[in-house]
Amino acid sequence: MPINESNISHKMLSQDAFSSWLGIQILESEIGRCKVGMTIRKDMLNSMGKAHGGISYALADTACGFAANSHGKYAVSIETSINHIEALEEGDYLVAESVIEKVKNKLGFNIVEVKRDNELVALFKGIVYRTNKEWE
Repeated sequence: MPINESNISHKMLSQDAFSSWLGIQILESEIGRCKVGMTIRKDMLNSMGKAHGGISYALADTACGFAANSHGKYAVSIETSINHIEALEEGDYLVAESVIEKVKNKLGFNIVEVKRDNELVALFKGIVYRTNKEWE
């Protein structure tokens, strides 16, 4: 029997060493939607003193994955992209909210908005493949 959608996100985070290293926390989780947050640390900055683009990408990718799996079946990304809109600084607190725009039998289409103080700083699109394996 599959576990509920909130437990799936928490189970995924407990098994995700990279997202844990990033300091990602689950803020909200329900079927088809997940909101996560994290703070930019000094060890996440690039050579220009700004957050490495991979940081906001990883936050958005985590939100996408948690939302995609919330239906109870294992889902994996097959195509993703991000638009970086604003530079990010050490100490910035980011919130990424993923909403599944469309779910088909085998594919899911997610949009993730990454915000700093309610300002859009990145926009992520993810397409996921939905397997037949259920979360337990």
